[in-house]
Amino acid sequence: MHSARHSLETFFAASSIAIIGASERPGAVGTRLLQNLIEAGYKGKLYPVNPKYTALGGLRCYVSVTQIEARIDLALIATPAATVPDVLRSCAGQDIGAAIIISAGFGEAGDKGRRLQETLLDTARRYGIRLLGPNCLGLIRPHLGLNATFSKNQAAVGDLALISQSGALCTAIMDWAEPNNVGFSAVVSLGDAADLDFGDILDYLALDARTRSILLYVEGIKDARRFISALRAAARMKPVIVIKSGRNPAASRAACSHTGALAGADEVFDAALERAGVVRACTIEQWFAAAQIVASTQHLRGDRRAIVGNAGGPGVLATDRAADLHLTLAQLSPDTLTRLGAALPERWQPANPVDILGDAGPERYAQALDLILRDPGVDAALVILTPQGMTDPEGCATAVVDADRHGKPVLACWMGQKQVTSSRERFAAAHIPYFNTPEAAIDAFAALVRYTHNQRMLMQAPGSLSEQAEPDIEGARMIIEGALSEGRRQLSGLESKALLNAFRIPTMPAAFARDANEALVVAESLGLPVAMKIASRTLTHKSDIGGVRLNIRSAVGVRTTFREIIDAVRQKYPDEAIDGVTVERMADTHNARELMVGVARDPVFGPTIRFGAGGGQADILEDHAIALPPLNPHLIDAMIARTRVARLLDEFRELPAIDHGALEHALLRVSEMVCELPEIQEMDINPLIATEHGVVAVDARFVVAPDAAGPNPYAHMAIHPYPTHLTQRWQLADGTELLIRPIRPEDAVAEQDFVLGLSEESKYFRFRQTLNALTPEMLVRFTQIDYDREMAFIAVTGHAGHEIEIGVTRYIINPDGESCEFALVVADAWQGKGIGTRLMEQLMRTAHARGLRRIEGEVLSRNRPMLKLMRHLGFSVRVDPEDPEIHLVTRSLGSS
Repeated sequence: MHSARHSLETFFAASSIAIIGASERPGAVGTRLLQNLIEAGYKGKLYPVNPKYTALGGLRCYVSVTQIEARIDLALIATPAATVPDVLRSCAGQDIGAAIIISAGFGEAGDKGRRLQETLLDTARRYGIRLLGPNCLGLIRPHLGLNATFSKNQAAVGDLALISQSGALCTAIMDWAEPNNVGFSAVVSLGDAADLDFGDILDYLALDARTRSILLYVEGIKDARRFISALRAAARMKPVIVIKSGRNPAASRAACSHTGALAGADEVFDAALERAGVVRACTIEQWFAAAQIVASTQHLRGDRRAIVGNAGGPGVLATDRAADLHLTLAQLSPDTLTRLGAALPERWQPANPVDILGDAGPERYAQALDLILRDPGVDAALVILTPQGMTDPEGCATAVVDADRHGKPVLACWMGQKQVTSSRERFAAAHIPYFNTPEAAIDAFAALVRYTHNQRMLMQAPGSLSEQAEPDIEGARMIIEGALSEGRRQLSGLESKALLNAFRIPTMPAAFARDANEALVVAESLGLPVAMKIASRTLTHKSDIGGVRLNIRSAVGVRTTFREIIDAVRQKYPDEAIDGVTVERMADTHNARELMVGVARDPVFGPTIRFGAGGGQADILEDHAIALPPLNPHLIDAMIARTRVARLLDEFRELPAIDHGALEHALLRVSEMVCELPEIQEMDINPLIATEHGVVAVDARFVVAPDAAGPNPYAHMAIHPYPTHLTQRWQLADGTELLIRPIRPEDAVAEQDFVLGLSEESKYFRFRQTLNALTPEMLVRFTQIDYDREMAFIAVTGHAGHEIEIGVTRYIINPDGESCEFALVVADAWQGKGIGTRLMEQLMRTAHARGLRRIEGEVLSRNRPMLKLMRHLGFSVRVDPEDPEIHLVTRSLGSS
């Protein structure tokens, strides 16, 4: 299949631009747009459009875009909002496929503006025009001189890309960046993001060779799945650093009103970024510092860092800031301390931070840093210099640059200004992160630690549980449907436990009793002691209303307690429906830790899973961590580790360690429940009793709501689970067993071996180029996919206990959201056995179930076996009118 030009190329590499609404009126947006393009030295053709002028900026000015005879890549529109739909229709007549709408007065301007924006978007979609904006600053591509904004700043050429929901912030950042020698590969203001949003721009920049790292300014998210999907894809390719406004509720409301996007809970946003493999900054300075360090340093193996400098005070400041951020100070080995003692003056103190004293020159810096970085207990180093009378800042900087050969991150903090300017330029040229203060350097190192951690989280691809006790998903759905059919959103206590039991989460045996005698029969059947809880379909938080009694140890106590519970609740809530009492066997609380597991729906990112300390004080302690499902053991361990209660789960004083495997199993089952039952809106298991013998859910509460089932069963989730249900086994005619399954990140080695084993002809048919091996970037793109936006199936066979890939097919959804482009290749030795047919049939079934209507691709004319397969599968085949060497193949997915 041919690799087509990216659909956004006309924005980022436009060779001709029409400026509709260009002007020479002072202060007009159209005036600034044309001036910026001319002053930036735009390398393409410019066509001003305004019926009031015959010439602007030394260029012919056109009455209408329809009068321009040349081909136009990009329309830059700055006319009154009401005129924009008609302007777009004129652009369609000129076959212009991309437009930047600078004009305001749309989604941010009340009901009338929203209706106008809907008209704008309908027009654009009808004519196949992609839109950036409206109400945006525009777009800058510095290396092309393409400044399609009305900012008063020009952006310098660099390797940082900036995507922002705030145009004003873009102008402020560019104003800050100029004196700080910060350059950009691209600057994009999204505005109202009626069409192009974060996801589209991230997709382009992830593959942009000029972009080394990406900065995002986020106020709110319109499409969480699209955002997280694109963010995860981009973060696999290059560092992404996010700054988000609205970290508190008041700021969130302000951001919402500004962008029209949703702003969910801030801790959920952090959890989403963790799973996306990106790092978050809280200030503009941290934002750029994080971008600098994650793009410039090698892989961080751990967080143990050493500090070395020519003064004690800055080292102490750095240590204090590291303690604030819970960063680890490296313990230098005795051998390192001995070698440092031999290299440094006698008056040095053997400790970390390492003070190499005020008269340290380049040689001492080089020797000390070399010894420190050789220490296996050191993962990174911060080198500090204060410009004293005998200091050679630039020579010492050279020593730091040379130390970079150890492969461990090195950060520089050259304090001061005038005397260290050339040193900082030296660091910049060598891509060594440098900072003005020790605190800023430590903040940046913390960002690197978080980035490394989150990249590990990104690589996690949770699959289904491989245990024999499969959950009864159908039974669980029937319980929920029963409650909803009665008009109830809250499940009863027994229904809640039944739902947990359906997913193999242990609960205590329980039964319902309508009167005191029934309660006694149930208690004797279960075995004393028992717990008794009010049974009501309308009352929640039973313990808060006096509806719970524990450790009832006698028959008399059971009857008495029944009456006490009923009377107490009726006295407080005389109008509420009380069904009776639930009686359950008491859990063994010897050596127990009370935990809590919860599920909640974030308005942006959907279901979240919460874990922490449980019991009656759970709300007061607020000791919990949040993660986005789906989870796996690694993600669960990381979530548990973020809580304070985690320290009580291992052996503690006289308490034995809990059964960690049982806790992990319960959390995995909760994750599976959340994935498979989109009706669940809220869930609380509190307490979840954990002991050395296992875990048991003592009390549970579920809130449910109807789910509008669509083609994607996981549409309610921000992160698509690994689609295990699409795995199928197949046998060739000769008895060879094959497995066809969705690709996984850990298939990278098998994918590389597969491509290396292809003949030169097969490689050319697939990639349209001579290819010896897949680049690391290609491996990431091919194996670390988002199963919502694309799908890839591999056919594997077993050999000596290992899987060998023998075929692969994939589709990627096109921007129209209705069609997809496919690729297929089968190993040369396995062709002609029906594997290609089987892979394509599986791919088409999946695309059809996803709601796609059409599948298409490009096949080289001389690839006759592939063309034969396409005709066999019902594809229409025609010669590309622009290139006779290519056949276009297309098939409807109405039936596959």
